[in-house]
Amino acid sequence: MESKRTRIQGFRQTIFFLSALFAVILRMPARAMGQDSNASGGNDEQQPSAQRPTTKQPACIQSQQNSCQAGLTEKEQQNAQHENETGISKDRIFWTMPNFLTMESADNIPPLTAGQKFKVVGRSLIDPSEFVLIGVVAGQGQASDSNPTYGQGAQGYAKRYGTAYADNAIENFMASAVVPSLLHQDPHYYQLGHGSFVRRAGHALARVVITRTDSGKKQFNYSEVFGAGIAATISTYSYHPESERSFGNVAGVWSTQIGWDVASYMIKEFWPDLRKKHHK
Repeated sequence: MESKRTRIQGFRQTIFFLSALFAVILRMPARAMGQDSNASGGNDEQQPSAQRPTTKQPACIQSQQNSCQAGLTEKEQQNAQHENETGISKDRIFWTMPNFLTMESADNIPPLTAGQKFKVVGRSLIDPSEFVLIGVVAGQGQASDSNPTYGQGAQGYAKRYGTAYADNAIENFMASAVVPSLLHQDPHYYQLGHGSFVRRAGHALARVVITRTDSGKKQFNYSEVFGAGIAATISTYSYHPESERSFGNVAGVWSTQIGWDVASYMIKEFWPDLRKKHHK
């Protein structure tokens, strides 16, 4: 029960962080938010990059269709070309955290094979920033004494760190590799990138229940919903303490993981705007 309350507190802190982040975004100029008068409201899919406002444009790479895009730096154009060719991004959120499955500029990317889905998830999980982030989460649990059975000191911290890392790894593999491979669903997040803040936030929230198949068709997001549920069940009944092994705790872990994914989709949608504003 104490662990469940701690997770809820952590989720509330995440929501508070997002509220602050969105408050900053809302204060951005309309042009940086993509709120130009030419943005239409009928299609939530990625729009051709030629419709974006044009700014001073560096030399483009002409070898790939859609790789020459107005308003992008040379590095961003190279990343767009890489997305079109491989279906994997080189971007990092806040220049540190892997953002390899977010598509910003690619219109028609090749579907990922099952092997690629596992590889890109595994690559994210061994990234140095991932270990730092998990360390912060474990430290928060240590400070709030989540699940007192873990104790304190180095041993308690190690248990919390291992649990947090395993929870995150299992959920990522299930929601972005295992289930998508079995059901042929696309684990990418496709940024909308234009329209009002409310519309873009709705697009990010909808990603929890709506996704694409590998062939590009819209479909219920079984990978996210069921993948997170399977991950919560595995973690709860395998290495979590006996006191946490209940259906109620599985539901709590599942809802927390969905909440984290919602937060990540919101950040993925608006991170490019913050990055471009920083460049300007």
